[in-house]
Amino acid sequence: MQEDSKGLVVPEYCLVNLHESIFLLTLVGTSQALLHFIYWDTLPDMEELVDLNPKWASTLMAQHLLAAADRYALERLKLLCEAKLCEDVAINTVATTLALAEQHHCFQLKAVCLKFTALPENLRAVMQTDGFEYLKESCSSVLTELLQHVARIGEHCVIASGYGNETILDGCDVNGRRVKPRTH
Repeated sequence: MQEDSKGLVVPEYCLVNLHESIFLLTLVGTSQALLHFIYWDTLPDMEELVDLNPKWASTLMAQHLLAAADRYALERLKLLCEAKLCEDVAINTVATTLALAEQHHCFQLKAVCLKFTALPENLRAVMQTDGFEYLKESCSSVLTELLQHVARIGEHCVIASGYGNETILDGCDVNGRRVKPRTH
């Protein structure tokens, strides 16, 4: 038994049923979204289509729609889904999105996910998600790329601390972006 957000005790099977319901709604929503795209050549409003509060539900919908687009060779839909998923990268969904990007050859999405995951403040949290376990099992080769990405960040942005301020030694700011030094 667990408590919900209002402090009510909820049996475990209800939580499982909730996840199953979200999954089924996502599958039905994916079919509706696919038909919407075929008729209107646009993506529907994912959050409205799923009609659920959690932002990850619309991400799940976009993931399923990307897989369907790849299966049915709808390249424009695949690109639209890839762009949507690039905008909605989050700790709890990035690992499954990364696996999806690898499986469906979405190179831009894969790069965004790798960059997001490789940040030290994100990596530890991502590694604790169920999605990371799925990534390890289904796309272990991506872990090698992730380690290379983390190593690259460590090599290119050496930060020396002094008097509470961070000084950048190789032209990167604290977020890993290249910056020009001031000349005046």
